[in-house]
Amino acid sequence: MTDRDQPAGPDEPVGPVVRDRRRLDPETGQVRDPSPPPSTSTPAGAGVDGVGEGDQDAALAAARTEAAERLDDLRRLQAEYVNYRRRVERDREVVRESAVASALGELLGVLDDIGRAREHGDLTGAFRSVGEALEAATSKLGLVRFGEPGDVFDPTVHEALMHEYSDEVTEPTCTQVLMPGYRFGDRLIRAARVAVAEPTEALPNPAEADNSARGDTDD
Repeated sequence: MTDRDQPAGPDEPVGPVVRDRRRLDPETGQVRDPSPPPSTSTPAGAGVDGVGEGDQDAALAAARTEAAERLDDLRRLQAEYVNYRRRVERDREVVRESAVASALGELLGVLDDIGRAREHGDLTGAFRSVGEALEAATSKLGLVRFGEPGDVFDPTVHEALMHEYSDEVTEPTCTQVLMPGYRFGDRLIRAARVAVAEPTEALPNPAEADNSARGDTDD
């Protein structure tokens, strides 16, 4: 007699056992709750993937330190780039100013001819139009003419070609402008060539001059 032919015990069901695994309840039509997944427990003190909490804190601190260092590097590179751009712009402006100043310097002779022609009344007709257009163009580029009779003599911007003494001045004064001066921005293109008068009281004392002459003779 096989196990199938043996009589069932008093606590065992008689006949085949049917397990209802349908997801929908045939009586209510509702979806049955799935069986709960097997529980998994994480050992105390362990983090994700079994990594300890202490190890996670250390890794996080290291990541933050590295991020701060990278941020400092980025800020330093940005500051260096800004300084580089400023240097390039400054050097470019210096080169441009040098080129313009050099070109304007080559035109000073032509401007002198135009000025002399104006003084003699020869700046007429087409020559006048061309001369005035050239003066306007150089002025637009930043060329500034200076030097007028009555200006206080300044050796840094004036070149004295003639010298005299006068009772009409109280300090060294430009009495005549032989050639005007020109500047471009902070650059002196050409000093004004002038005649200078000093106050009469600046004349040397004749007695002192004679004594000085005698001293030279005795030596």
